[in-house]
Amino acid sequence: MDTMTITKAGGALCGALLVFLLGAWASEGLYHVAGDSHGEEAVMGFAIEVAEAADEAGVEAEPEVPFEEVFVNASAADGERLWRQCASCHNLEGSNATGPYLDGVVGRDKGSVPGYAYSEMLATMEGDWTPENLSGFLLNPKEYAPGTKMAYRGMSDIQDRANLIAYLAATGG
Repeated sequence: MDTMTITKAGGALCGALLVFLLGAWASEGLYHVAGDSHGEEAVMGFAIEVAEAADEAGVEAEPEVPFEEVFVNASAADGERLWRQCASCHNLEGSNATGPYLDGVVGRDKGSVPGYAYSEMLATMEGDWTPENLSGFLLNPKEYAPGTKMAYRGMSDIQDRANLIAYLAATGG
């Protein structure tokens, strides 16, 4: 290959890149969605209003069963399986880990484990850890006690919460 062939190949490559660059510039001009200079906010996509899914399908939402009714039939044996999630941060034998120990938790005052540094919200919260209170906390810890140190998303299944609380109650917790 001589220098003229190399120069032609380099020019063709640069020309092709220039065509792609101009194409990108043109498409950006055609399809740009950012706000204009008048301070409008950019919105991508279209808003589609829909009626409630339950109304459209003709299916009514199931009424929520009160926790007390679910807890009456809770299984401590099934709760033991769920305890494994808690065991990574909590103990049952009276010693604190990442979280406070949970033996005796059912019926215990909130924020009362000696030697554990609770978040301010839990340390000042009034009342006992009743099964209903524990259920509310396990459903969404961050909502139940804002600022809690418990890094857990929550347990959405009411039967699972009841089973876990039944297990804690059966093991002295």
